[in-house]
Amino acid sequence: MAWQNNQTSGRDFLLSDLFQGTSAPWTFFALTVLNLLVALLGNTTMITLIRADPQLHSPMYFLLGQLSIMDLLYISTFVPKMALDFLSGDRRISFFGCSIQMFLFTTLIGSECLLLAVMAYDRYVAICHPLHYPILLRPRVCTLLVLTSWLGALLNASIHVIYTMNLPFCASREIHHFFCEIPHLLKLVCTDTSQYEKGIFVSGFIFLLPPFSAILASYGCILSTVLGTGSSLGLRKALTTCSSHMIVVSLFYGASIIKYILPKSHNSPEQDEVLSAFYTILTPTLNPLIYSLRNKDVTRALRRVLGKCGRWSDQVSSVNPQQVKHIFKIGADKIISST
Repeated sequence: MAWQNNQTSGRDFLLSDLFQGTSAPWTFFALTVLNLLVALLGNTTMITLIRADPQLHSPMYFLLGQLSIMDLLYISTFVPKMALDFLSGDRRISFFGCSIQMFLFTTLIGSECLLLAVMAYDRYVAICHPLHYPILLRPRVCTLLVLTSWLGALLNASIHVIYTMNLPFCASREIHHFFCEIPHLLKLVCTDTSQYEKGIFVSGFIFLLPPFSAILASYGCILSTVLGTGSSLGLRKALTTCSSHMIVVSLFYGASIIKYILPKSHNSPEQDEVLSAFYTILTPTLNPLIYSLRNKDVTRALRRVLGKCGRWSDQVSSVNPQQVKHIFKIGADKIISST
């Protein structure tokens, strides 16, 4: 709306509306909100199960829990703001809000790139070197790998966000994107940013290509090991697992590589928004479904937790109200006598 452009303050930015650019905005809005709810339910369930069930206290599930935490933060950073902007018609975002959104995004995408490679390494060691698994992936090593993923991404995000937000912005504050992302902020800068864009390219290369190559190598070794056993059942299971994992990984890394590695002339603003939707909206929903909830151990853990909840509710419903009153009366008498 024109009046909103006039009312934006000198330090506010104006985001684009992802839904209004589609042929059926309300339909895409509803699908995105449904996607958010599924992602919240799936990732929260995964985190709860891993904490509640001792049988899931292993390196693999520790890493899966970290992935669910990242995905929860990921989708919560963008979709609620997008939905609120669509419903209110107010697409403004403050300078501070834009900085926070950019920092969270840059941190989360960097840490997830590294964590997915760590998860692939975990599966490689478990299948190709099972005797060494308790040593190579002991809890201390897993914690160190996860901390490295978070700290490396935090450092990278801090450098880029601080530098970007201290650049001089022109009079136009309209970002042709549905969230604050560094390449789109640079289009509003009044000075030459070509040298800095080379630094962004180097960061993108470090966080994308080596982890993606490590994932491909890990799954390649897994398939080679399974083929060497001569088990058709094992091969079928490995193909099913690896193919589903690689679909999600390819969506995440593929969209990111096209966005940050390939020349900018390859993408239009509309294509950029579609690519960004893959790794900000779609993958946080697919990750728990592909990596976790299809897992038999997770399914059994879910049944155990639901069974405990059912037994607890049965016990509560079977308690006699008179017994409850009697228990409270005894407790009250003890408190009075002790004072």
